[in-house]
This record gives sequence, C-alpha cells and structure tokens, in this order.
Amino acid sequence: MFGNLTGWHLLVILAIVLLLFGAPKLPGLAKSLGQSMRIFRGEVKAMKEDDSAPGATPPVDDAAAAPTDASVSRPATTSTEPHPKP
Repeated sequence: MFGNLTGWHLLVILAIVLLLFGAPKLPGLAKSLGQSMRIFRGEVKAMKEDDSAPGATPPVDDAAAAPTDASVSRPATTSTEPHPKP
C-alpha cells in the first residue's frame, strides 16, 4: 500500500503534519505515538508467548465438558418387565 513512497512524498506528508499540528505540539505527538507503539508491541509479544507456551490448555468446549452417561447417576430400576406400549 505504501511501498511506492519516495522521499518527496514523505517530505510533503511531514510538511502537512507540521502545518496541521504546529511545531510546539510535534514532540508531544511523537512521544505519545512512541508509547502507543511500545504498548502494542508488548501486547503482541505477550499474545505470542501465550500461544507458544508449553502445556497451554486449549479453550474448553462446552459440549466436551458435558457429563457423560457413566457420570450421571440414575435411579436403579427394579422391574424386569418391559414397559407397556401406549
């Protein structure tokens, strides 16, 4: 997208930014941009470390966490006769 920017393009963009924000505000703007980028990189790095951590458990699927037939207690039936058909 920005692969074909030359030195002239960057110079024009810098001049527009200087006109819009003014010289006194540029250091504060650069500082806040730098802090934002630092926070963003830290979050991306933390996400990558979480994904590659050994022994990391995958997200729990609710259907897989449902109790199985063996774990559900049911009342014992004492009758050996078949159920009547309606």
